[in-house]
Amino acid sequence: MEHKISDAAFNVFDEVRLQGEHTDVIIKAQDTYFKVHKIILCGCSPYFRTLFSTQWTNMEEQSYDIPGMSSDTMSLIIQYAYARPVLITEGNVPELLASADQFLISDLLDACCQFLEANLCPENCIGTCMLTECFPSCSMLHQKARLYVLQHFEEVLQVSVEFLELPLGHLEEMIAQDELNVKQEEMVFEAIVRWIGRAPENRRNHIAVLLSKVRMGLMSPDYFMTDVRNNALVLESEACSDIVINAMKVIFDLHMEEPASSELVNQLTRPRLPYEILLAIGGWSISNPTNEIEAYDARADCWVNVTQENEFPRAYHGSVVLDGYVYCLGGFDSENYFSSVKKFSPITQTWQEVAPMYERRCYVSVAVLDGLIYAIGGFNGYGRLKTAERYNTNTNQWTMMAPMNERRSDASATSLQGKVYICGGFTGVECLFSAESFNPEMNQWSLIAPMRSRRSGVGVITYGNLVYAVGGFDGAARLRSAEAYNPLNDTWHDVRSMINPRSNFGIEVVDDQLVVVGGFNGVGTCRDVESYDRMTNEWDEVCSMSISRSAVSCCVISGLSDVTQYVVDRDSLETSEDESDGD
Repeated sequence: MEHKISDAAFNVFDEVRLQGEHTDVIIKAQDTYFKVHKIILCGCSPYFRTLFSTQWTNMEEQSYDIPGMSSDTMSLIIQYAYARPVLITEGNVPELLASADQFLISDLLDACCQFLEANLCPENCIGTCMLTECFPSCSMLHQKARLYVLQHFEEVLQVSVEFLELPLGHLEEMIAQDELNVKQEEMVFEAIVRWIGRAPENRRNHIAVLLSKVRMGLMSPDYFMTDVRNNALVLESEACSDIVINAMKVIFDLHMEEPASSELVNQLTRPRLPYEILLAIGGWSISNPTNEIEAYDARADCWVNVTQENEFPRAYHGSVVLDGYVYCLGGFDSENYFSSVKKFSPITQTWQEVAPMYERRCYVSVAVLDGLIYAIGGFNGYGRLKTAERYNTNTNQWTMMAPMNERRSDASATSLQGKVYICGGFTGVECLFSAESFNPEMNQWSLIAPMRSRRSGVGVITYGNLVYAVGGFDGAARLRSAEAYNPLNDTWHDVRSMINPRSNFGIEVVDDQLVVVGGFNGVGTCRDVESYDRMTNEWDEVCSMSISRSAVSCCVISGLSDVTQYVVDRDSLETSEDESDGD
């Protein structure tokens, strides 16, 4: 009731203002005069209360000039003071934010910050970062915008005009950060060249100070020799000569009279922090299930143990990431088949149990589509399942879906272009060629073209615009082979085989590389890891996990404001390198 009276009162106040009744002060902005009521502006802004208190009088209307403010922005401030809705837009938010700060209108300041945060994107994040730097009250948004720029650096370079207008000091500080998210260090050098190219006459003499921030030890030798050392800007700068020579010492490990110092090596080879972290959760290690969780730091090519000691062992389960949380579904602990689901916060590193599935599901296949978690098929301790269900995080409820065409445990699922795909698996009698897709609008499963090989314990993942089916067991042997499905023409084609055969392994895409983790190679559980690049069609071995395990489930968390819990410490990495140099 009080709220309604207040609204009604402010409607009258604003009507009276617009008719010029009972106003007692004039505010001038540019060439526009606004007749207002002192007491209303005082109620909105401490600035005006202070301004008016020094000359408070009931005599004739006084006039106050507000320098440097547009009449449009002053009109919005007055609207806000009279409790009228204010439309914040990309065009007016910079001046409106500055005015809200000047007039100490905290609610309007907050509204501007909320608008900027909600609309943060690669095109405007640098501008938002620069704008909020000037206002201490916007420090939280400034840090978010700064981190957004660093984490989305490659996208920012593609679309941002603001990048080319960065002041030197801001660019220098940006490219020096560990958090700068680049898959290849070459991109940092190319960004510098583009920035200088915007105003070459004024900026070319900055090449040395910027080049010194590039971690050239992370570049390919060919790129360094062809594109960096022979770049015209680098060649014409005397100050770049020593930088290039030092980089060559590090890149080529040259045995010179004066070898590169360990400090220089660390400066030029220090890995950037990853934006994406791959988690390998649980699994079957040698003869027992494990509770071990390891995080893969792709930039440093290292695994970090992040195990929660009070977590129970689990294998043959599924894991997905949704809305910043990791969900672990079903599985087996050598005695029990689980229907339970646990939710993990990567920020607080705590687990919470959520609603269980309708069915116990070991060897479960999982996927995420349109904000829902799918749990498909599996083994309940008695038989192989063709049932499927999905979970809504908002309601904490599972809903049964249409069943698949075939019973499948030990299959694998993914989502692509509005559908869920599940491939291969085991019926209890045979390993399957078949695959099917689920259309959520029709609540219907449809068989798609069968794979070229039978695959149980297969790894299935979306990579680019294709569904990849990798490895597995065909009933006779563990497989190295891989194939990819194109939904546009309903066909499979072979891709390069893995280096090692494996089934029941983890599979994910990290930094646009398809990564396979652990598994069973036909002899025992393994800990080796390899990655596939679809651009080169090549597999490469990467750092192995600390323990061997199959039936492991992998997922990827990204965009954490602080990844230090999940990566190798960069300073300890340098220390260990220093110690190994001295051996």
